[in-house]
Amino acid sequence: MVSGEGNYGIIIFHTTTSAIHSEKVLKKEGFEVRLIPTPRELSSDCGIALKFDWQQSEKIQSILDKSKIEISSIHKFNQSK
Repeated sequence: MVSGEGNYGIIIFHTTTSAIHSEKVLKKEGFEVRLIPTPRELSSDCGIALKFDWQQSEKIQSILDKSKIEISSIHKFNQSK
């Protein structure tokens, strides 16, 4: 559902290393996530963001917290065709 219609989230990171590590951790846990260029409207120290299904936001944030991965912010978007 990451690329289809509906609500999705974008996680912004301070470093590229954190973004890549997050993708690996979340994919290993079975989540469908994708690294994307950070949207222009969002400020970031890092040029890479992580896109995910917003319905999974609480679970994803919990896993990142447990993995001690530092994030800058999480944003909700609505995508419709």
